[in-house]
Amino acid sequence: MNYPSQVLELVVNEFAKLPGIGKKTALRLALHLIKRKKNDLVFFSESLLKLANDLRYCTLCHNVSDSNLCEICSSFSRKKEQLCVVEDLRDVMAIENTQQYFGVYHVLGGVIAPMEGIGPDTLNVNSLLKRVETGEIKEIILALNATMEGDTTAFYISKKLQPYDVKISTISRGISVGGELEYADEITLGRAITSRVNYGG
Repeated sequence: MNYPSQVLELVVNEFAKLPGIGKKTALRLALHLIKRKKNDLVFFSESLLKLANDLRYCTLCHNVSDSNLCEICSSFSRKKEQLCVVEDLRDVMAIENTQQYFGVYHVLGGVIAPMEGIGPDTLNVNSLLKRVETGEIKEIILALNATMEGDTTAFYISKKLQPYDVKISTISRGISVGGELEYADEITLGRAITSRVNYGG
């Protein structure tokens, strides 16, 4: 595709790097930005700079945060003895939207996927075990996607947790097998959280 401007081409190429965005959609987005007021573009670019420079990860649960501890971990109203293990921040947001869970989280940063070169050592498993070692955690809820990778990760974590006196549960399979939490409707996901079952039977 020939572009009348190298600046436009640069913006299109950057948009096209985003998941689910092809060159045509990227061009539409870039042309839309051209029509916006200069102040809007400046604010948009500044928000991206803040994303790059100011966004942090919670030192306890690994969720994205504006400070060293995220709002959930630092909240006095959350049940600190109940810990929900999820793949990434999208799952935290999905579960929070159900308004059915009042514990804290631990974000693994992915799931075990050998074909993609992702092993247990690349995930936030060691920090999970350190949290359990404190004795404060009484229940671990494995809220991972109902996929082969999610099940493999849940099995691995459950084996690692065997030496500890902690209840291990998993969300109910109200979530369809092969489905992902972020695409589940809030009612289904809420019921899956409240009707969780013990892991392994």
